[in-house]
Amino acid sequence: MVQSVLAGRLKADIITAMKAKDKDRLGVLRMMQAAVKQVEVDERREIEDADVVKILSSYARKVKDQIKSYGEGGRDDLCAVAKTELKIVSEFLPAEMSQEDLEKIVRAAVEEAGADGPQDMGKVMKLVLSKTAGRADGGKVSALVKKILMG
Repeated sequence: MVQSVLAGRLKADIITAMKAKDKDRLGVLRMMQAAVKQVEVDERREIEDADVVKILSSYARKVKDQIKSYGEGGRDDLCAVAKTELKIVSEFLPAEMSQEDLEKIVRAAVEEAGADGPQDMGKVMKLVLSKTAGRADGGKVSALVKKILMG
């Protein structure tokens, strides 16, 4: 069985954080590992890097929502903790795709799907999300697809 390189890196970073007695980093890494293990156990299979990216992207999205909520609630202390957590999670995710690259992919997907209006948004989104996997925020993708299909 082939183990995910990212899962292995996560394990190694946990050991490093334990040796360095970096409790904050260790806590975040353990939560990330727990999320990965949960999917492994639930699906009864060994996961691959693409699965880990998907899991950690979802985790990062939740942390971003926390940051927004804490900011709106005036909880700057919790907001700072969540930002640190997001920074650690981001180390394991592929770099964000540039707006230009994303636009190229969306335009190519519109052509490939033969989309001619907002009613084809689902087809285009499916194509774009399969090509951007973890490298672009779903909200950004959706807004861009809508903008291109409308105009």
